[in-house]
Amino acid sequence: MAEDENTLIEILEEHNPIDIVKYINSVSAPEAGAVATFSGTTRDTFDGKTVLELKYEAYVPMAIRCLKSICSSSRSKWNLKSIAVAHRLGPVPVGETSVFIAISAVHRTDALDACKFLIDEIKASVPIWKKEVYTNGEVWKENSEFLERRLELENTLEDDGKVWCGKKVNDDSHSSRGCCGHKIKIEDEAATNSR
Repeated sequence: MAEDENTLIEILEEHNPIDIVKYINSVSAPEAGAVATFSGTTRDTFDGKTVLELKYEAYVPMAIRCLKSICSSSRSKWNLKSIAVAHRLGPVPVGETSVFIAISAVHRTDALDACKFLIDEIKASVPIWKKEVYTNGEVWKENSEFLERRLELENTLEDDGKVWCGKKVNDDSHSSRGCCGHKIKIEDEAATNSR
């Protein structure tokens, strides 16, 4: 669990359901005119296959760091009061919530826009992995947001096979790319798929 600056982040261990009311209450405030929420639930079918459950795994310390960074980024874009993010690990049966976001703001536009931004960024960059379990097998799934982000990174590859991290800094003169100046290596497709 991580909590600071009116931000509550929880990665819940196996078989701990998400208490939606808890997170809505944690962001509610008299000065907040809006509370926007997103609840990601396990659906019963995908591409004509019957889904039994989703299974989630995560590198929890890094997932929490990424979630804190995304929440901080959303605060820099919108005027938000409080943020709560919860994500389950382990099996999540059909109809149950695997990820929940609650955001409060003075105005609804800020809360709604930030809520969409948060779920899109979670899907694109947080190290939480999803396996879809069907009646006739199972498969690890890549989110479309993750695939789009990876394509963006690959399109910015430099000659040395590395990309700029993309982390924004206040001083644009620090780097011609406006990031912190670190470069990261993107593994090739074969190495990524062999894990």
